[in-house]
Amino acid sequence: MPIRVIATDGTVADCSMAGELIDGVEADYLLADRGYDTDAVIEQATEAGIEVVIPPKKNRKKQREYNKDIYENRHQVENTFLKLKQWRGIATRYAKKASSFIASVQIGAMFMWLNIL
Repeated sequence: MPIRVIATDGTVADCSMAGELIDGVEADYLLADRGYDTDAVIEQATEAGIEVVIPPKKNRKKQREYNKDIYENRHQVENTFLKLKQWRGIATRYAKKASSFIASVQIGAMFMWLNIL
């Protein structure tokens, strides 16, 4: 279930906003794709007591181990995005302002939490 939303320009790397998404969240695991495999993200999650389950980038000099069994659950994250994108306004980002877009995503997330979607 979504708990936090940040909208950025299309040219902003997702991993640069990961710190804001992780900050203050209590979780056992951080599941993310290779795009989030940065030292800063890993360090912040580890300091927060969160086990990092991110496959290492292929070009990482020192490859890290990660729990492949837990990573198999990552599809649930993608399923959440798919559910939100069932709303045409979210999938195509019709909203002109970021605040309107975030409001749409928050309404969709609320419906997911209420088991309406």
